[in-house]
Amino acid sequence: MQSGAAPSLTTTSFLCDQKELYGLCAMLSRWLWRAVRASPSVIIPSRVPRCHGHLMPLMARDRLHVPRSRTVWSSTPCWQDRPPGYWDGNEREDWIAMEEEDLLGDEEDDDENELLVSQAPTLQGAQYIIIVQPDVKWGPSKPRDTTADLMLSEAIALVRSVPDWVVVNSLIVSTKTPNNKYIFGKGNLQYLTEQIKYYPHATAIFLNVERISSSTEKVLEAEWGTKVFDRYTVVLNIFRLTARTREAKLQIALAEIPLLRSNLKNETAHLDQQGGGSRYIMGSGETFLEVQQRLLKEREQRIKKALEKLRKKRKLIRSQRKKREFPIISVIGYTNSGKTTLIKALTNDPRLQPRDQLFATLDVTAHGGLLPFRLPVIYVDTIGFLSQLPHNLIESFSATLEDIIHSDLLIHVRDLSHPEYVNQKKSVLAVLSGLNIPQRLLDSMIEVHNKTDIVPNRESDEGGFRVSALIGSGLEELKKRIETAVLESTGRIITAIRVNLESPQLSWLYKEATVLEVNVLPEDGSADVVVIITSAAYGKYKKLFDT
Repeated sequence: MQSGAAPSLTTTSFLCDQKELYGLCAMLSRWLWRAVRASPSVIIPSRVPRCHGHLMPLMARDRLHVPRSRTVWSSTPCWQDRPPGYWDGNEREDWIAMEEEDLLGDEEDDDENELLVSQAPTLQGAQYIIIVQPDVKWGPSKPRDTTADLMLSEAIALVRSVPDWVVVNSLIVSTKTPNNKYIFGKGNLQYLTEQIKYYPHATAIFLNVERISSSTEKVLEAEWGTKVFDRYTVVLNIFRLTARTREAKLQIALAEIPLLRSNLKNETAHLDQQGGGSRYIMGSGETFLEVQQRLLKEREQRIKKALEKLRKKRKLIRSQRKKREFPIISVIGYTNSGKTTLIKALTNDPRLQPRDQLFATLDVTAHGGLLPFRLPVIYVDTIGFLSQLPHNLIESFSATLEDIIHSDLLIHVRDLSHPEYVNQKKSVLAVLSGLNIPQRLLDSMIEVHNKTDIVPNRESDEGGFRVSALIGSGLEELKKRIETAVLESTGRIITAIRVNLESPQLSWLYKEATVLEVNVLPEDGSADVVVIITSAAYGKYKKLFDT
């Protein structure tokens, strides 16, 4: 090296500097640990708990008398400069979100990434929609608990929940034969055709029925000269726009399969007219229709396989929660009833951003909160339900809805301000009945009548809790009822236990129960401890300490 030249930074010298830095850090850590061990003002348990690899704060002796839910021995995480054991579910990085991101995260998988790409025609961009609501006057298909006007209002809300979709007109048209090929009689079909001609800029017709056959879709599109959507197609498109996680996107891809099969029939029928649909392809012995059906079948199997992997991961998450013994509360209800708003009010979780639209929540999420007695619980936000939701769509989301079955408590949120809130309850209960929910959960389910700030004078069903999650009214009474129900469903009891401060009894209780209060008795060297504890843990305590 020439004199005065700057020394070159080689790879070797850089690695040596790194090693020296690591050595200094290790030495500093050992020095800090010795200083902590030498201090008489802290308690050091035999096994120092960790939270995601980081040492948790230790608790000073002179703070043992302070009532606290859990301390250093608790499985509840401590973050930053908060007191040990304090957890209000407010951290963006709380352990619930982290465990689900770790297990259900978007790990790169080329095979699965290909499945996430929608194969069905995506209804993107601006759409100018004419909504047609069939009004069945009599017969077995006539709705018993609602009216055509109310069904039309929900159809309008569905369309308006999609960005850049505009309702240009809405019509209620009576029909006697909703199940035939044309749905409407000859006269009403002609009337509809004439009405649609007044809106040449309309890009689609939303026929508000659960599902239309491929043949019906074909003849109506030919009659009206524009695309025709049914309820299934519109809801599925909303799901596509709302989905964020890999699991939700895979479930939507599975729900698309019936739609793709229906479209395939239309395409092959068109090819048959041109003489191409029935021909064999490249000597393979398969027609075009058979090849497409086989590819769809293979795609369906691959999606189900990918979902089964995620189902197993969800099962692992549930088992981890069970080990921690945190009660699970699933919040269910009709779409846009205020489920997310209620959970935000109960947990103060800043990650939750409620939106006033249908199916704003599609991905199941978990949020930590504390009940009045400082008992940590997990609230699970679920997908909203909808009337006339096709069975295939519900079946596609069965893996997600399994979380409801494994809950300790259900909260059914109802929109008291909605004109159909009675029928919405029937729709929710109908979906629950198809999920094989344990009867104990249905019997203990808490009903919350939300949005009382909009209709303060409206009477509600007996037994429900009247609240406004938006402004916070009625929440304190609700929390007390939730706590009582959780204690009953999980077999927890509130009891006072006298412990010897020289024994590990107190640290054991902090680890295995929720400590509500500690009253130290210096003259006896003991303390009276009020705890929330499961019957199993209490039995283990008495056996371990021979009390």
